Amino acid sequence: QVQLVESGGKLVQAGGSLRLSCTASGRTFNTYVMGWFRRAPGKEREFVAAIDWSGGTTDYADSVKGRFTLSRDNAKTTVSLQMNSLKPEDTAVYYCAAGPRFSISPTWFDYWGQGTQVTVSS
Repeated sequence: QVQLVESGGKLVQAGGSLRLSCTASGRTFNTYVMGWFRRAPGKEREFVAAIDWSGGTTDYADSVKGRFTLSRDNAKTTVSLQMNSLKPEDTAVYYCAAGPRFSISPTWFDYWGQGTQVTVSS
């Protein structure tokens, strides 16, 4: 069992930066692929980024490539999503997730946090 708690979401102006964090409980954190997804108002949940257990492999949605960076610290059981050059269309609830397989599909992620709101004003 893994419990995930996100933090760092807030209101920011377009062009600004935010760093989201996700802290996991459990001693098997370093065996999980970690991902971030987001859901904007009136839209489906979408993939944002994922990182493998070692941190050596990452993948990003095209919409965030070059702006967002995902990293993990297995010793601290934490993943961090650095978001730069934020746009109003990045406004969403961001969810941290953990799963056994590297994938961009939410169906492969077994554990989810409660989400943190990111709002980007124009």
